[in-house]
Amino acid sequence: MKRSVYIETSVASYLTARPSRDLVVAAHQELTAEWWARDRQRFDLYISGLCWKRRPEEMRQQPQSDCRSWRGSQSLASTSALWSLRKLIPQKALEDALHVAIATVEGMDFLLTWNCRHIANAEIMRRLEAACLELGYRMPLLCTPEQLVGD
Repeated sequence: MKRSVYIETSVASYLTARPSRDLVVAAHQELTAEWWARDRQRFDLYISGLCWKRRPEEMRQQPQSDCRSWRGSQSLASTSALWSLRKLIPQKALEDALHVAIATVEGMDFLLTWNCRHIANAEIMRRLEAACLELGYRMPLLCTPEQLVGD
């Protein structure tokens, strides 16, 4: 049985964006493309309506066969119990809290992101995990494509 990966918006954006001139962003784009080409087949991939809404135009036109999606309000409605996570993430980043809540409620093994400011941030992760456990959920491992590599 494959483990599940929730693809957060930053990963989808790096997959489809034009190559950046910023060296750090360009490195993240390259690592993301390598992970996508080499490692994605080992996982069941999921993406939420939040990501579909935010995807760059280029990705909207690509086949969606690689990712299973939860469209409509089902996934957003299922996160109501974890909506309290929004208090642990700055007000301006409420969608980031929703990504964590969706991935948690849906029982994902991993949440794949390049958002290290509000999601894959060691200090925030500890608080998010404690909040999820208090509500009876196991939070997925929050990681970057660079961290989720095969042997």
